[in-house]
Amino acid sequence: MSAQDTPDIRRHMDRLAAEGIDVVRVSYPDLIGTDRARDVLVDHLPSACEHGLAFCRAVYHTTPQGDVVPVAGGLDAGLPDVSVRPDLSTLTALPWEPGVAVCLGEVNDPATGVPVPESPRDLLRTVLERCAEHGLRPVVGPELEYFLLEPAPGTPTGWRRSPETTGAVYTAGLRADPDNHLLRTLRQLRDLGIGVITGNHEFDGGQYEINLTHSAALDAADRAFRFKAAVKELARGEGNLATFMAKPFGDAGGSGFHLHLSCEDAGGRNAYDDPAGEYGLSATARHAIAGILAHAPALAALANPTVNSYKRFGPDTLAPWLIDWGLDNRSAMLRVPPERGSGARLELRLGDASANPYLLIAGTIAAALLGIQAGEEPPAPLEGYGYDTARSATLPMSLPAALDALEADTDLTDVLGKDFTASFLSYKRDEVERFGRHVTDWEFSEYAYHL
Repeated sequence: MSAQDTPDIRRHMDRLAAEGIDVVRVSYPDLIGTDRARDVLVDHLPSACEHGLAFCRAVYHTTPQGDVVPVAGGLDAGLPDVSVRPDLSTLTALPWEPGVAVCLGEVNDPATGVPVPESPRDLLRTVLERCAEHGLRPVVGPELEYFLLEPAPGTPTGWRRSPETTGAVYTAGLRADPDNHLLRTLRQLRDLGIGVITGNHEFDGGQYEINLTHSAALDAADRAFRFKAAVKELARGEGNLATFMAKPFGDAGGSGFHLHLSCEDAGGRNAYDDPAGEYGLSATARHAIAGILAHAPALAALANPTVNSYKRFGPDTLAPWLIDWGLDNRSAMLRVPPERGSGARLELRLGDASANPYLLIAGTIAAALLGIQAGEEPPAPLEGYGYDTARSATLPMSLPAALDALEADTDLTDVLGKDFTASFLSYKRDEVERFGRHVTDWEFSEYAYHL
């Protein structure tokens, strides 16, 4: 039997029946953070909890185009199963789909009973266990941006920003959102119970940001994963497309995935705060900053995980592409907001919205933990406007360079696990290879007529 006993399952089934729910959608993240799922009729929920739901392990190795990448444990092993059991502690009704509830799934290898190395949720758990050994409990607050697109037949992509209003950064209401997408989405997400707190129109036309409250790291990753899936689902239900792609348009900025990170000590106090410490930060916080800076090149592979991600970088993009930190400085890769006391935290601005929440959070915490273990101090904080290569080192500026940096950072990959790292590198290098063979519209426009 699963960790959920029969009385517990019966209690959940009674609750579902009382709410008129007859289907449970069991969802889990794949390697790139897309939700994979199966709908289970409530009458069959006990069997799903006891025996698990069988999925082909190669779902972790399947590209957005539907190809299966030859990653160890998939094709070479004859496409074996993984077993996914509903985690009923995460069960919640879907506000926009009557009769349906959703929960997260726990993924295991049925032959061994242990998690598979590609499981993002379990990777984060492994990193958090390492933190617990040092008496630290990471707390995370996610911030995500995305673009809302509407159909545009006859255009190259078939989509356009909805709306295309410019100059409406940090606004709300009909001025920049005449269809009230944001307000409608906020209310639906509130009813989903994933800790949504605020939202606003962002810098570019059709771009929005919605913030989630802070919580323990695994819970924050779960909520960010469910948030992305829900926003995409709600948009599709209205015939639109919500995309967390890093930079979907050449004439607009990119979408970020910022992480606010702090740690609680064994007594539940903020381990990053120290009124007597330099900058009002504890040694633990300063060492964490040093660790994130030291491992930033490798971390870029998890924070900026697509070929497209690196088109978000560069001068005048307001995206961090240099390795630096600053005190309440939004031009730095790592910003320390002005709050201290219980609000003391770091804000990593490196990630883009395409990042898998579990992998971004796991990598950031692993880098901070390595810094805490090393006990080194960070360099002086950035002053003034950044983006000066004379003052700070440059991050990898392409996915291949970031993957090479991840592979070379053996301290970080030791924490993340060799098997996970090998799978991730194989999967992503296949993406790079496929992109290298693809003839783009730009190439045709540039060369076909004149050459």
